[in-house]
Amino acid sequence: MLLDFIATVSAGLGLAGLALILRSLLRGRAPSWLVPAAAGLGMLGFAIWNEYTWFSRTAATLPPGVIVARTVESRAPWRPWTYLRPIVTRFIAVDTRAPRTAPEALGQGIVPVLFVARWQGTESVPVLFDCPGARRLPLTGEAPIPSPGDPSTPWEQVSPDDEVLRAACTAL
Repeated sequence: MLLDFIATVSAGLGLAGLALILRSLLRGRAPSWLVPAAAGLGMLGFAIWNEYTWFSRTAATLPPGVIVARTVESRAPWRPWTYLRPIVTRFIAVDTRAPRTAPEALGQGIVPVLFVARWQGTESVPVLFDCPGARRLPLTGEAPIPSPGDPSTPWEQVSPDDEVLRAACTAL
């Protein structure tokens, strides 16, 4: 966040410097408000670019085998341009590189699911997926991994078209 602030101020100072050079080349014929307006436009332009490109820049750093399954778009009144085109502020990725499966539980396995949000840390949660049953169970806390076929397992039913389920089931 500090680096974003420094980059935003630098963009404003850079554009203000260009406007100052332009004023000196025109020998004062450019309006006096040009320099602060250029600084403001530079900072606003960088901030908008930074917000809109965050998802693509972050997703590009994911290792091979980590699949982006779902994105969450956001609109906000303090960002009126997001009503024209929403920005991605969060996404869910599935790490398909090393699923844990058991031979006695066909179509079931544990796959890490990553929750990534702008201005927040990334959280990795191991999730038990039941692909044939279109169910999932986040494994949080100290709860033991349920036995296959245990009827008391508190499964969360999801749509068979759920993007996270589909991404996880490609790894199982």
